[in-house]
Amino acid sequence: MTNQPQYVCIWLGLAKIGVVTALINSNLTSKPLSHCIRSALCKAVIFSDDLSTAVYDVKPELPEYIKYFQLGKSETPEGIINLKMSMQNVPNTVPIEHKIQHDDQFVYIYTSGTTGLPKAAIFPHSRFILVSFLSEDVLGITSDDVLYNALPLYHSAGGLVGVGAAIMTGATVVLRTKFSAANFISDCAHYKCTTALYIGEICRYLLAVPEKPTDKQHCLRMITGIGLRPIIWREFVERFNIPKVMEMYGSTEGNLLFVNYDNKIGAIGFIPQIIPKFFSRSIGAIIRVNPDTMEPVRGNDGLCIECDIDEPGMFIGIIPYENSVKKFHGYLDRAESRKKYLYDVFKKGDRAFVSGDLIMMDELGYLYFKDRTGDTFRWKGENVSTSEVEAIISSLLELKDCIVYGVEVGELEGRAGMAAIVEPSGTLDFDGLANSLKTSLPSYAIPLFIRLIPEVAITGTFKLKKTDLVKDGFNPSTIKDPLFFRNGSTYVPLTKELYEQIISGKIRV
Repeated sequence: MTNQPQYVCIWLGLAKIGVVTALINSNLTSKPLSHCIRSALCKAVIFSDDLSTAVYDVKPELPEYIKYFQLGKSETPEGIINLKMSMQNVPNTVPIEHKIQHDDQFVYIYTSGTTGLPKAAIFPHSRFILVSFLSEDVLGITSDDVLYNALPLYHSAGGLVGVGAAIMTGATVVLRTKFSAANFISDCAHYKCTTALYIGEICRYLLAVPEKPTDKQHCLRMITGIGLRPIIWREFVERFNIPKVMEMYGSTEGNLLFVNYDNKIGAIGFIPQIIPKFFSRSIGAIIRVNPDTMEPVRGNDGLCIECDIDEPGMFIGIIPYENSVKKFHGYLDRAESRKKYLYDVFKKGDRAFVSGDLIMMDELGYLYFKDRTGDTFRWKGENVSTSEVEAIISSLLELKDCIVYGVEVGELEGRAGMAAIVEPSGTLDFDGLANSLKTSLPSYAIPLFIRLIPEVAITGTFKLKKTDLVKDGFNPSTIKDPLFFRNGSTYVPLTKELYEQIISGKIRV
């Protein structure tokens, strides 16, 4: 479902009777959508009118026992139950309450992780309680606050942190169906919002809107979220007169959760350096990794090595014991969960959750995000799985070899998608590819750039090499292979002039 109050009411009501709800990205269609429904072992699908076409399209591919409930229309096709009408025929008494345990599964939230199609991360009731307390005890939200939430409700930030503030504190949450840079500040002013949620891209979009005298005419005392780039941080808070930024760090499936509580520009959190090392390690640690393989660098004793001050490394969260609040709940796919474990970290027999993020700590203990590792990059506020995009492009092009990766575009947040496709002839049906990708992938996952290459390099273990391609970027002055840029509904040759316009921001991407 897209953003609407009914979305929250449905999963909250289901949770109270012990039903686990899988919160599926509303942008998904075709194979990724059917995969998400299958992988969560769903017995029913609840969907709103505006997403009915996507559900109808995948219904023939799914198990016959699945029931379908459509919220909205008075009439539905055969095999689809009208949820609104069926609710009128049931008693309004409270159902038998299910006895829910602390660690019972609450919802599944999908994350791209590092490889493959979206994976269902397990979010237990205990985690939701913890996140909800974060709103009250750390962010300081009270029943007097009005929180502006334009983030999608299928994400943990918008759907659980934002909603949790209302459930735990009694604060009012203002939902927007879809984020609008032009209306963000005016919405906050109109509804007298005191707090707003963001992701890094939102802040950049807001800065891109022409300045107006009303930019500072709002009641916001704080914004909180993930991914505000240090390079635009000061400009953002000064232009919109934001008194406090509570930058957070965390992941849906992980056991690392940090908040920049004291407005330190660029920081994602803080680990006090005055506390003993054995205790600070239990909060979070940064270990040295091989920059090419991202595997831990170990000392002569076989244990991991902590990074020095100002040295980027892999962020990990020690798992102290099974029932700890820092327990790693992982994914429904246990094989995928095992990939996130690291053993024999600081002593033999211990284990940790591997975040997949490169983090740096300064001499005072402030933490700074540096980069995302693995086969996932972030674009338009969404995680993009390269292997998923590779598989779809390859299937559309009669199984041609294809490498997908993220490239930096000037000072923009995240990395834009780029596909290196093996095409020795140097020709490709770009119109057909563009049209097919539009129906096969969410817009943020469609590669912005294409590079035609004669062949791919393969490692000794038969893995595609992409390190050199990532380093090359998309500069036509240094790359001899044909390059193309997605301009509207098709791809056009990437010239030096076009490249300069993209880098300078004259062409928005």
